[in-house]
Amino acid sequence: MSTLPPPPAVLTLAGSDPSGGAGIQADILTLASLGCHPLSVITAITVQDTVGVDDFMVLDSDLVNDQARFLLEDIPVLVFKIGMLGSVENVAVVAQLIADYPDVPVVLDPVLRSGGGHELADDDLIAAMRDLLIPQVSIITPNSMEARRLAMNDPDEDEELSLDECAKRLLALGCPHVLITGTHENTKEVINSLYSPNGIVRADRWERLPASYHGSGCTLASAIAGMLATGLMLPEAVREAQEYTYQSLVAGFRPGMGQYIPDRMFWAREDEGAEGDSD
Repeated sequence: MSTLPPPPAVLTLAGSDPSGGAGIQADILTLASLGCHPLSVITAITVQDTVGVDDFMVLDSDLVNDQARFLLEDIPVLVFKIGMLGSVENVAVVAQLIADYPDVPVVLDPVLRSGGGHELADDDLIAAMRDLLIPQVSIITPNSMEARRLAMNDPDEDEELSLDECAKRLLALGCPHVLITGTHENTKEVINSLYSPNGIVRADRWERLPASYHGSGCTLASAIAGMLATGLMLPEAVREAQEYTYQSLVAGFRPGMGQYIPDRMFWAREDEGAEGDSD
């Protein structure tokens, strides 16, 4: 038996992706890669591959709640990471869950559609997230498309909101930090901006990679959760998580006929390559 302290436990609540590219599988791989112990609560089962989502079934909210409550009665959790929830009922039970653990940081990846464009959240679910969930989380990590959709005060609002305005509106809901990623923006580099009520905390620029990736948002949010669990303060956790995610994208691979998948264990294969070079 090891005399070392156990790895920090992070509880992730997300949908299952059988391709291993996104969802709870991406969370588990990322957290394990960063030295955390991932606890996983499945909120939905999807039928998907690296090309896209064909169908999904949302789990009953009582089952979601029971999965999480049993774990929390047994294992001390340092951080919550939330991904796809799939229903208003699931948003409500997760909102109550994190309210019962107010000292545990929460990272919310607002999954509204799949990388292939399949809708995973309707207007009612988005409204529930705005009202019940976002006010309680420590940081929300939308891409620019998700940020604009979440920030719209009126479904008929035609104006394309600036990302600064999106951040302002999301912060006004009560969330203390918003990280908006710029993958979908028409910029030479990808610019990820971390906002607080005082303005931009940091803006990080990354080389725009040519491939299309499945699970990059899940990887980033889980990496932030993992970095927080290991003791980093939030701005530094965001910076380190971006570096980890970028390296996983650079080392990404295409296992099927669709998008590339980040290699969350890139460091292990780098070590293997180094060992091979020394022979």
